[in-house]
Amino acid sequence: MINKVTLYGSNISYFTGKMENYFRVRRIPYEFKNMQFPAFEKEMEKNVGVMQMPAVVLNDGRWMTDTTKMIQWFENEINDNKIIPRDPLQAFFCFLLEDWADEWWWRTAMHYRWHYSEGARFASWHLANENLSTIPLPVWIKRRFIQFRQRSGYTTGDGITKENIKAVEEDFKNLLSNLDNIFSSRKFLLGEDPTLADIGFSGPFFRHFALDPVPLEIIKQQYPHVLNWVYNLWNAKITQNKVNLVNGIPDDLYPLLNEVGRLYLPYLNANINAVKKDHKFFDVNVGDISFKKARYSRYRVWCLSEIRNHYNDLDSQIKERVKKILVETNCWSPMWSHEKLPLLKDQDKLLPFYADTKMIGVNEPKK
Repeated sequence: MINKVTLYGSNISYFTGKMENYFRVRRIPYEFKNMQFPAFEKEMEKNVGVMQMPAVVLNDGRWMTDTTKMIQWFENEINDNKIIPRDPLQAFFCFLLEDWADEWWWRTAMHYRWHYSEGARFASWHLANENLSTIPLPVWIKRRFIQFRQRSGYTTGDGITKENIKAVEEDFKNLLSNLDNIFSSRKFLLGEDPTLADIGFSGPFFRHFALDPVPLEIIKQQYPHVLNWVYNLWNAKITQNKVNLVNGIPDDLYPLLNEVGRLYLPYLNANINAVKKDHKFFDVNVGDISFKKARYSRYRVWCLSEIRNHYNDLDSQIKERVKKILVETNCWSPMWSHEKLPLLKDQDKLLPFYADTKMIGVNEPKK
């Protein structure tokens, strides 16, 4: 039994939405509180080492950060049915899909929010009034500052250009088409109950794609089963009864895994090359998308390391079954393109209770 926790973040935050949905599905009692800047930045750095959304404070006063590691910690504390499937084959692909949802769709979500005026007006007003309310400046100034910061840091400042917008948006519609096909036959990605893979996708969908005006209209008009999944996941609860999942990895998940192998894993490898060379920005062509001056991320080096670790932890028979699917979906080779990864020593040793600033931050931390 987990005692009531406090979740700090924003009502329109990618990873706050992911964590909030996890708490709802797992029936973990929580109280939501807005992060107030700039005061909260010092509080976060003191307690977890970095400033990032969301933060969770346990009943005993301990602070936590990083949704991936927080969820794993909570799952280890809970003895009943898990959000991570008991089947190790399914569990591995849940970890892989969660990582893809976290790290690939982030840029697309930020694009739709900040490139289009409808999204920028909505989000800047919300953040100015929710998270910057204690700053004694006119709201219009705060909104201008927010829009500049988000665009320069996460869209045009992270590889999005007028030349690749069409390809980025086509990639999103391809995702919607694949998901809509899956949800036309069952409620969740692996059956009639949610798993970690669904929780992973709640990040981009709950607080971005199904909230921001432009992507929401696309979903409403063309992909009704995806919208139903959003509603179903927000209201789902894992019970003590048997979790109802399909057997193995169904065929309709293969198109998603093909995209992981075609776009995401090659992107991670290009990022690794940049980190090895200490290039703060890098160009990369993946599929039909050409990113210019994408920011390097040490965290995403760790992401690939974690995927490999999940695979290496499997027993030999499960490894063979996992490898077969990875080969069929073109994920196997890019998973192992780099024999050695440029990881920082003990960078994740204290997660989720404390984070290494160099590992978490994009580029390098502020001096």
